[in-house]
Amino acid sequence: MTLIEDNTDNKRSFMANLLIFLVLIAAGGGFYFMGMFMYNMGKDMTNMTKSVIQMTEDVHRMANDMNGMAGNMMTMAKSMVEGQKKMGDDFAQVAGDMRIMTGSMSGMSKDMSGLGQHIGTMNINMAEMNHSMGRMSNDMATMNNSMGKMRYDINKFTKPENIMMPFMR
Repeated sequence: MTLIEDNTDNKRSFMANLLIFLVLIAAGGGFYFMGMFMYNMGKDMTNMTKSVIQMTEDVHRMANDMNGMAGNMMTMAKSMVEGQKKMGDDFAQVAGDMRIMTGSMSGMSKDMSGLGQHIGTMNINMAEMNHSMGRMSNDMATMNNSMGKMRYDINKFTKPENIMMPFMR
């Protein structure tokens, strides 16, 4: 073997070792980057799972809040119905008291007929009282009209599904 052949073998051996070294570095780099990719993907999947769990808890809380709100709306509707009944009873009492007052006014009118000297003044007062009674009757009619409108509004609140889902009517 000559020196040239020996030198060529050394070059080949060096090149082969260099190639093996470069392949090992490339493989090591590939393993490192693939490992980092897998690690980061695992972290991202963990974060995504935590987010989904949090979202599920938020949805459960929201559902509980909605149930509580529906219960509160039912309580409000019952209270409004009870209030309407109480107001109706109060108006019935007012009407009864007005009938008694009207009867008392009739008796008073009979008693006043004997008082000749005050009859002119009393006639003026009676005209004003009749006018007031007419206004009171008009006010009662307006109040009854308002009660009818309130009854309609209250009936709407007794069915909260009509408010929450108006398209279901």
